[in-house]
Order: sequence, then C-alpha cells, then structure tokens
Amino acid sequence: VGEGLTEAEIVTWRVAPGDPVGLNDILVDIETAKAVVELPSPYAGVVDRLLAEEGQTVEVGAPIIAIRVPGDGPATPADEPAAAPPTADEPAVDEPAAERTAVLVGYGVSAQARTRRPRRATPSVRPAEPARRPHTSRPPVLTKPPLRKLAKDLGVELADVRGSGPGGRITRQDLLDHTTGPAAATDARRDERLPVRGVRKATAAAMVASAFTAPHVTEFLTVDMTGTVEFVDRLKRDPSFQGIKVSPLLVASLALLDAIRRHPDVNARWDEENQEIVRFADVNLGIAAATPRGLLVPNVKAAQTLPVRDLA
Repeated sequence: VGEGLTEAEIVTWRVAPGDPVGLNDILVDIETAKAVVELPSPYAGVVDRLLAEEGQTVEVGAPIIAIRVPGDGPATPADEPAAAPPTADEPAVDEPAAERTAVLVGYGVSAQARTRRPRRATPSVRPAEPARRPHTSRPPVLTKPPLRKLAKDLGVELADVRGSGPGGRITRQDLLDHTTGPAAATDARRDERLPVRGVRKATAAAMVASAFTAPHVTEFLTVDMTGTVEFVDRLKRDPSFQGIKVSPLLVASLALLDAIRRHPDVNARWDEENQEIVRFADVNLGIAAATPRGLLVPNVKAAQTLPVRDLA
C-alpha cells in the first residue's frame, strides 16, 4: 500500500461474500497516512469472506479478504492452521506457482520461488460451497461526487444525512444542516468531536507541530471595497440602524461568519490526547482593537446567532 507505511484503514468494501471478482477488479478503498487508494484483486474467483470491517485499522500485511479461486475448496485465511501433510496413500497435488502470481503496480515478483502447502487429492464429489452471507454494506447514498468529497472533508457519514432532494437525494444544504444545524436552530448546540485517522491524522499532527516550529507571517492585500462602502452607507440610512455605529468591519464580520458556516473546520481545535478534531458549535468572534489602554479583544459570544443589527 505504499513504501514506509505500517497500517491502513478500511474505508469502503466494493465487494461482498459471494460476489465474483476478476483479476485486478477493485476490492476495497483504504486510507493510509498518505492518501485514499484502491486495492485490486490479485486473483480471479469468488469472494468467500471479508476479514476486516469498514472503519477498522489493519496492519500492512494482515489478511483482509478470502477469495475462492477455480480448483480450490473454501478459502483458508492466512491466520488459520494449515492442514496436515498427505499420508502415503494420499498423494500431493502439484500446482504451478507462476500461474498464481499477481503483481500490483510498482512492485515486482519476488525472486524466491513461491511454495504452497501440499493439498489432499480432490475427491470425485466436491464439498458443498458455504452458504453466502447477505451483503452487510449500507444501501447506496444518492448524491453527487462533489458532495461526497465535501462530506469526506467534513468528516460526515453520508448514510447518516437525511436527503431532501428528489428521491431522497442529498443536497449541499442537507449536508451543511447536518454538520452545523439549520441557521434558525440555535438551541441545544453542542461541540462535535471527530475521530481522525489516515491522512487527516498526519495533517493534524503536522499543523500542530508547525504552530511551534515554523515562522508565522502576515500578508497585506489591497482590496477594492467600493461595494462594501456603498452597502455600509445604505445601512446607515436605514431607520432600523439609527443610533448604531455601522462600519466596514460589520460586513467583514458577516463574511467571516458565513465562511465559517460553510467551512466549520476553521472553527475547531486539535485534541492531541484523544486524537480528535473538536468542532465548536458556536463562533465566539474576537476582534482586536487598539485602544488608549492597549490592545483589547472584545469576544462576541455565539456571534453566528445574532441578527445584523445586534452584531453591529
């Protein structure tokens, strides 16, 4: 699954027990500390068993699937004891090893000869195949690929989101409402804790380390604020804003709150002890102000719940 990696997480099984698979058919999506990758099948046959569940982290080299190939009985996973060697009246059956060799992209065939344990002679009547287990995967979720990527970035399980679109299709607003709650629903807000694995875990550790080891810089940009100033002037003339000081800072604050609603990971922290991202339910908006008493930072609690006039 990649040089130098020791473990990977099972993300999504593409097959179930009883499914036929061909050589190089995709079996499973796994996530490592580097990326989400697809693992192809090194054999053609029938899926016998899945040895790891979705969401489970497995060590590199551990068996995760058993496949019956033509000429085999029920597959035996690597962690079960091998059968006893044949006796004198039970001759072994030789099989050419070269026909069983399958190579994933980027890896070569080992120069050492491959060996298989001796097998008992095949009886005239083959043993009955084990009963197929029902497919345990969740039903497919109706949504578009960009929303699937957004859900993964947000750490949201699409199967838990209720779709409001035609035929139960999940919309972008459904996903945002599931993540942050509808804009009007401000009661019973709770912080969200997201377990982190794979790429996000490595990213979080690197970000925390950089906060203490990398130099920080400030970038100044010149922006055309003509539209903003015109909007501020209209608010100042609005009777409902009489007696309220309105400035471009109000518009910048509104823009920030909208951006945080769409990107909730900005309003979060990394919990190193529990290896989780803690996504805050409220936005406590801090604004640094230079005053005669020095630098002060007023903290506007739950700013995302305030009407525009109250925020001003």
